[in-house]
This record gives sequence, C-alpha cells and structure tokens, in this order.
Amino acid sequence: MGSLSIQNRKYEAVVVGAGPAGLAAVGNLLEQRKAPILWVDDQFHGGRLDKYYREVPSNTKVNRFMFYAEGVSAFREAVKEAKAPNAYTVLQNLDQNKTCHIAQAADLITMLTGALNEPKGVYKQFGKALHATWTESNNWKVAVSPPGGKSTSERFDSNMLVLCTGSHPITGPLPVTGIEEIGLDPALNPPLLSTMIPKDTPSTIAVIGASHSAILVLRNLYNLASTSHAHLRIKWFTRHPLRYAEERDGWIFRDNTGLKGDVALWAKENLEEDVLPSSDVSKYLEKVSTTREKEQDDYKKHLPTCTNVVQAIGFKKNAVPLLKNGEKILNVEFDSLSGGFRDEKGVEVRGLYGAGIAWPNRVTDPEGNVEYAVGLGKFMAFLKDVVPKWKS
Repeated sequence: MGSLSIQNRKYEAVVVGAGPAGLAAVGNLLEQRKAPILWVDDQFHGGRLDKYYREVPSNTKVNRFMFYAEGVSAFREAVKEAKAPNAYTVLQNLDQNKTCHIAQAADLITMLTGALNEPKGVYKQFGKALHATWTESNNWKVAVSPPGGKSTSERFDSNMLVLCTGSHPITGPLPVTGIEEIGLDPALNPPLLSTMIPKDTPSTIAVIGASHSAILVLRNLYNLASTSHAHLRIKWFTRHPLRYAEERDGWIFRDNTGLKGDVALWAKENLEEDVLPSSDVSKYLEKVSTTREKEQDDYKKHLPTCTNVVQAIGFKKNAVPLLKNGEKILNVEFDSLSGGFRDEKGVEVRGLYGAGIAWPNRVTDPEGNVEYAVGLGKFMAFLKDVVPKWKS
C-alpha cells in the first residue's frame, strides 16, 4: 500500500475505527474538505456490525439507513459508481418504513468503506492505534502497530484525531460458580447459538436483562427450544417491565432505549404479564422478576439450577489509544454535544474528537428525558452537525 509515502504525508485527520461511525466521520471530514485522511482499522469490514450482528433483525427503519447512505457527497458518489445490484439498491427496494436485517446495513457499510480510497483522499492503514501525542508543533503524532503487532509501529502526523473506537458487551459478577457464560455476541447469532447448546441433554439458560438485545436472545432461545432443542429451558431475570419506543407527535418516546419493530411485537404478544401464561413461550421460559436490591439473592436462588447464563446488561467502551500532551498523560472527558474532549481541568483538548456508540450524542426529548443517540442515521445526523465546527 505504499507505506512510506503514507507515513511521510501530513494528514488533516487520523480516524481510528472503521465501523459505521468511523465511516461517517471520514465521509463528513471529506465533505468539509478535511483531507488527506489516514483511516486506521484492523479489518475495514464494517466493524462489529458485520462481524457479529449480521443475523440480528434491526430495530431501525430502512429509511434511516438510506439517510445515512445519502448523507454526504462521498457516499452519494460511491453509490453512483457502484455496479447494480448492490447493497444500496437492495435497501432502496425494501419498504422504507419497515425494519430489515443488520446484514443489509452491514453490506452497505462495507460497500461504502471500499469506495473511499486514495484517489478520494483517504489512506487506509491496517493495524491498531497504540498512542497519540499532542506535540509542540501543534499536531498529533499517532503511533500505529501493523496487523499482528510483530513489527515496529509507524508514526503519522495529523492536525486532528477522531476516535470511533466502538464498544463491546459487558458482564457483571455473579454470586454462583459452575455456570458457563454464553457471550451476548454468539447469543445474538442463532446458527452459532444452536451449536453451543446440546440437543440431547437438558440445559437451562439464564438470560439477564430486558433490553432489545435481551429480548432477541430470549426469542432465539425460544425458537431453539420449540424446534431443534427439546431439552432446552430458559430463566429470564428482569428488573423492570418491558419498555417500548412510542411514536409521538413528530418524535419518538424512548427512541434509543425502547423496544421497536418485530422484537417489540414479539415481546408484546408473548412476554407481557397478561399474555405470558397463555403463550407457547411459557412452556419453555420462566420469568424471574427482581430488583436492584434483591437480584443477588434471586441469582443465588435460581442460578444453581442453570447450566449457562447470557448477560445482556449493556456495553463498555473499547480501549482507546494512550493520549498524551507532550510527556503528560491526558485524562479526557467527552463532550456529547460537540463531539470534542476536555481534560481533567475542563480545558478543551485541541484537535481531538469522537463519535459512535462509545462517544454518542446526548439528546433531550420534548418531555425532558435524556438519552444517548445510537444508530447509523443518528451518527450521521450528529456528525453532519458537529464536524463543520471541528478545528484542527
């Protein structure tokens, strides 16, 4: 890839991460003529969206993916240049007011990623950003290790550093031993999940949580228990009643936290208190209602009868490059309205920005409820608003 010429070039921005937010950041920087851009990722293939969640039904309407795809000129040009049929035309031909599968959105991300290349002012560097230092020359010096980390890292100079580093599922400590964890990622992949559970011996899988992901896992397990895995049973631990996104006058209540789409419909038809006892799901699922105060006691009581557990309790930021100002380590706090960062004294860190699920936009709905906006269309809308204000 001509690493010497890449290394010697001065960049307007280094963007770390090539998931949906990283791609949208690159597109919006190009829109503002902030090029050349060094784009750092270990795969350049759609991030976790493509790697783990292709089998997951989206909770986003197709028209929001189209908004993302048409959000900046670099994306629109890529669509025009792509031979049809392609990921964009597939989405274009779907019902725009219905949801689709994550795979269709992931294919769009990989298509657009492939189209942003050196002639467009984008230089892809496979590897991992290890650390970044703000220098006396008033720019960032970013060290990137090559794939595998076997050889010496390369260093790149840039006016801006944009972190789109993503998140991963978290788990919490449980007061029992001898229970095997099934990660949230494989639990959201029905074909993979089916291989992790024995078909001919009894298994009881605990699911902790009531988020969109948790309900998807419950549905996946029910589908297995009611078809190929006759000995499978489920225990569902939840602290609160199910919460749904609600269409209001021109806005959506619980837009980022409530259940949506097919998953919401399945939950209403099978998991609500008044329908679960008569639902076919109740043949395989036992609900354990708990609270923050009593959940440890409930775990002690119920988990010893379970063979496995899936925790769908949230996500944690992935590791970011070590940040320094000269020789001093920077401890930074994200400004979720501007996309910038501040140091421990509240001073703006020059040329440092973030976006995506790790660094989302804080939004307040008309009733004063605060949420964090996560989703392809929301990443695009946030970046279209803030990137024009980003300074080198």
